[in-house]
Amino acid sequence: MKTILFVASFTLMLVTVYMVFMWVPTEQNLGVSQRIFYVHVPLGWIGMVSIFVVGIASVIHLITRKNLWDAIAYSAAELGVIFATLILVTGAIWAKPVWGVWWSWDPKLTTTLILWFVYVGYLMVRSFSTPGSQGRRYASVVALLGAIDAPIIYLASIWWRTAHPNLNIGPLAAADSDLDGKMYITFFVSLITFTVFYVYVMLERIQMRKCEDDLDEVHQYVSLNW
Repeated sequence: MKTILFVASFTLMLVTVYMVFMWVPTEQNLGVSQRIFYVHVPLGWIGMVSIFVVGIASVIHLITRKNLWDAIAYSAAELGVIFATLILVTGAIWAKPVWGVWWSWDPKLTTTLILWFVYVGYLMVRSFSTPGSQGRRYASVVALLGAIDAPIIYLASIWWRTAHPNLNIGPLAAADSDLDGKMYITFFVSLITFTVFYVYVMLERIQMRKCEDDLDEVHQYVSLNW
């Protein structure tokens, strides 16, 4: 399964790179800088999906007490902070030629930064709390707060005046979207590419996390019986 996902993500990534730089037309108003859209928006999608995975897996773990769900939650948080960082970095790279600044306290940017702090807060709670269910409960609360923030990020450009353009993708996308057919196709291919890649990396990280948990149990057993 993981081999199939690896091959699929690698192939799709090559296709995406070709489509972004060779096939899709250049947007007239934003120029070449608009091509980062096909990376920035899928990263945003993964960053928001990942916090839902963290929150749901954390709650299920607290109910079932199964370590698999905790491994899923922790792995999703680790990947989430990476993707959230990439969202901010690619957003800043895009903002500089378009807005003339690397950063502004735009509502969508600010709520995305809050999501990054949520991921960091979750990992810090897990790292510095005492081993056991108490630290996992506290971390679950942090994850649920992040899950509330995710839809706010999506709706920020609707609820507040923002420098970001109107939504082009999703159920609330503007009816007068200026994306042509090739742009839509390239975007959806890119979205599928990053989603498949995320699933592949998640499976690898969950397996590693389970091995880490097994090693911790062995270490605790040895420490208690030495």
